[in-house]
Amino acid sequence: MASANGNNNKKRGGGGGLSSLAPREISVQKFSEARASELESLHSIVSERLNNDFRSKRNQRRRTNAYTNQPSKRRNIKRQRSESSLLFSIGQSSSSSHEAKIPRRVKRRLELKGNPETGFSTTGDGTKRLRTHVWHAKRFSMTKLWGFHLPLGLHGRGRGSRDILKKSRHGVLVHDASYHIAVQLEGPQGSLLSILNMLLEPSPSSHSKEDFDSILTGLTYGNAMLYHVDPPVYQVIAPVIYMWRPSQLLPKRRVEEKVGDCVGNDGPVSNGDHADSRKLWVWIHASSYIEGYASLKLACQKQMNETAVLVDCLSLEGQLAKLEIFGTKASQLLQKTLHPVTSSSENPPSILRKCSVENAEAKNVVDPYKEESISSCAILPRFVIDPRLIPPNNPCDDSPMSVELTKTEPTESSLEMTTGTEAETFKCLWDANSELLYPPEEENILCWEKHQSRMKSFCIDDSADEFPKISSRPRSSRSCPLLLLKHRKRGDTATGWSLILPLSWVKVFWNTFVSKGAQAIGQREKRWVSCDAGLPFFPSDFPDCKAYSSLTMSEAANLEEKAQRRPLAVRPSRIPIPPPWSSIHATRCVGESSDQKLTSSETNGVEIFSNGGNLFDGVVARTSESLTAFLQTFPSHNNLLLSPQPNTNLVETIQEDEMKARAQSSDDKLCLVRVVLHAFKEGSFEEGAVVCAPSLADVSLLKSGCSEGEEGRVTIPQSSVSCYFQEQPSGTWELNVPEDTHTKKSHRWPIGFVTTGFVRGSKKPKAESLCDAVLLGRLREEQWRGKDVKRRKKEIYVLVRNLRSCAYRLALATIVLEQQDSSGDVHCF
Repeated sequence: MASANGNNNKKRGGGGGLSSLAPREISVQKFSEARASELESLHSIVSERLNNDFRSKRNQRRRTNAYTNQPSKRRNIKRQRSESSLLFSIGQSSSSSHEAKIPRRVKRRLELKGNPETGFSTTGDGTKRLRTHVWHAKRFSMTKLWGFHLPLGLHGRGRGSRDILKKSRHGVLVHDASYHIAVQLEGPQGSLLSILNMLLEPSPSSHSKEDFDSILTGLTYGNAMLYHVDPPVYQVIAPVIYMWRPSQLLPKRRVEEKVGDCVGNDGPVSNGDHADSRKLWVWIHASSYIEGYASLKLACQKQMNETAVLVDCLSLEGQLAKLEIFGTKASQLLQKTLHPVTSSSENPPSILRKCSVENAEAKNVVDPYKEESISSCAILPRFVIDPRLIPPNNPCDDSPMSVELTKTEPTESSLEMTTGTEAETFKCLWDANSELLYPPEEENILCWEKHQSRMKSFCIDDSADEFPKISSRPRSSRSCPLLLLKHRKRGDTATGWSLILPLSWVKVFWNTFVSKGAQAIGQREKRWVSCDAGLPFFPSDFPDCKAYSSLTMSEAANLEEKAQRRPLAVRPSRIPIPPPWSSIHATRCVGESSDQKLTSSETNGVEIFSNGGNLFDGVVARTSESLTAFLQTFPSHNNLLLSPQPNTNLVETIQEDEMKARAQSSDDKLCLVRVVLHAFKEGSFEEGAVVCAPSLADVSLLKSGCSEGEEGRVTIPQSSVSCYFQEQPSGTWELNVPEDTHTKKSHRWPIGFVTTGFVRGSKKPKAESLCDAVLLGRLREEQWRGKDVKRRKKEIYVLVRNLRSCAYRLALATIVLEQQDSSGDVHCF
C-alpha cells in the first residue's frame, strides 16, 4: 500500500490534482495478492450465507453455449468453416477459366445477406423477394402474390384486428410496399399531359388551376384511375399515383425573374409541346403492373405517331422502394428518424438545410411533419443521415447533422450535388446514374467504428483489433435521398406517409422504424386499417379490374381445396366467389317492367336477364362527372344520388320525368358506385354478403322496437339459403328466382354486394360495398316519396344478408361520391 501511495504522490501535478489518465496495464496477480485479506473475508461471508454449498440451484440454471463439445455447435462451426472455404475457392476460381459449383444453401444465404444496389433476389421459379423477406419470413405467414413473396399476415387464424386498430389509433404501423413499381415517362411537357389526359380519370386538366399547378410543379402528387387506351371500350386497369419531377436548377439569368422556393421550377409551366423536357413517375400496383406498363407504352407510341415527338417510357423496377407509415404517432417517428444532412465544410449553411428546416434556429418549436402545417398529397424532399449513425439518446429534433457523405474518396461532382441547391440534390432519385445513389455502409464497418469509439472513451487501446473485411463494393454512402409523400386525410383518421427511397436503403430504415416502436403489418392487417379508415383496398374493392378477378379466383380455389379435406357432414355449403354481379340485371328487369315497384315479389312474366358469367360486366363510377354522364339517359330522380335538392318538390319532378322514355335496356352494362354500410341496430356484414332492396314495410318493421322473435325479423326459409344463387354446369352462378308463393313472399332482389366486411375492434363498424346507381336512385325516390323535406335522410335503407344466413339486417347506405370532393373516389390503400 505504501508503494501505491508513493506512486500516487509522484503523479501529482503542480496544481496538486491527481492525473486523469488511468494506468495502462494492471497485473491481476499482484492486485489479488494485495487484496487477499479482503477477498478471504468476503468469501467467508458468502460461504456462511450459502452453508458452504456453492452449487447453482436447479431452478436457477440457464442454458448457455459455453461448451464447445455440443454436437449442434460443432456442426455450426463446421458449416461456417465450409462456407468460408467455399467463398475462398470461389474467389480463387473467379480469375481462372473454370467455375466453382455453389451449393444452394450457401448461395441462398449469400443472396439473403447481400444488399445489391438494384434488383430483387428471386427463387427458383422466378418469384421475387422483398429486401425485408428474411425479417417477414420469421414473423409472418408468407404467400405468393403477383410475382412476389409477400407477408400475408401474422401467424394464427387471421384474428388480431383489435390490437392492430388500437395500434393505429395510439401508435405507428409500417408496411413494406416495395411491390409497387414506378414507370418513368420522359418527354415534352405537352406530350406528357396529352398522355395523362388520355389514360387517367380524373384527368389532370379536370382539376382546378391551383391543384393543377401544384401537381405540375412537383409540390403535390395526383391520384387517378389508369385505363386502357384501346377504344371503344376503355377498361380500367388500377388506381395509380403520378408525380412530376421536382424542378431543376434555374439559370442565373432567370433567378431574379421568379421567386425561388423549396422545389423551384423545372421550366415554364405551360401546355405547349415545345416546353422543356420533363419526367413523370406513375406508381402501379404489382398485380396490374404488366397491364399498366403495356398501356403506358402503347399511349407513348400513339402520341409519338401523332406528333412525331419522342416520349420515353422506362420501367424503374428494382431501383426504387416504397415504405408506408400510418398512425397517430407517425410524424413523431419520422422526426426521430429523419435528420437532415449538412456538410462539415459548409459555411454558410446550404439551401438544403433551409429547405429541410425552414428556420434552423427555431428547432424543437415547429414540427416539420405536423399535419396542420403540411397540405394533403404534399411531396417533401429530404436528404437525411443514415439512421444507424444517430445516437440512441439523441433528442427528438430535426436539426441538421454533420456527417461524411461517402466513405471513400468522394468526387467533386458528388460534393457539388450534396452542397449545392436542393434541386440539384434531388436529381439523385430522378436520375438513374446519379453518383449519390450508393448503397449504405456495411454493418460490420459501422459496428467496428462504434467499438473503436467506445474503447477510446474508456482509454483502452486494442491493438489486436483490425479493420473489418469489406466486400468488393466500390462505393458506399452514409446519407440517403428520399421523398416523403403525405397521404390524403379522411375524416378523423390519422394521416399516413409514404417514403420513396433507393431499394438498397430499405433494410436500414425498416430496422430503424421497427426498433423505434413501429409495428409491421402484412396484406391482411393493411386491409383492416383501410376498411376502418373508409378507404377501398386494391384489388379487393375494385371488381372492374382484372387483378380482382385473378385474386378472387385463386381465393375460391384455396377455399374449395380446404373444404374438400373436411368430412362431408361438416363441410360448409358452397357460396359464389367472386359474387355474381350479373344477377343485378334481374333486379333492373323487375324495376323497369310495367309500372311495377322495385321491391315487388312478383315477376309477372318478366324475363330475367343474366349473362351467365361471374365476370364483372359493368363500370364503377368513381367521379361525379362519369356518374352524371351515365345517368343522363335515365329519369332525373336518379340524379338525387349526387345533388339531392331537399327544397324542390319531388312530386313535380317525378311528374316531369313521366314524359321521358327509359332509354336504357336491361342488357346494358351496370353502373356501380361505392357505398359504405352501417348496421342500423344489429348485425355483422361479411365479405360477399348480398345487398338487397327493402320494401317500406320491411323498413318500418325493422325500425320498430319489437325485434324479438320471428315477427320482428325479415328472413328467408332455411332451404332457400343454399339455393338463392345456383351453380350452373359451366361453373358460373346465377340468381334463382323462386316459384312457390311462400318463397316468393320472402324473396328480396339484389342491388349489390359487400366487398369488405366488418372489422372486429372498429369503433364505428362499416362495410365496403358496390351497388347499382340506378337502383339506389329508385330506392331513394321510393323512400322520400310522401315525406316532409326535413325528414328526408341522405342515407338509403337497404337490406344485407350474409350468404350462409337466413336473416336480413337493416343497414344505412352512404354513397361515397356524395361525401368526396371534386377529385372523386380514386384514393385507396
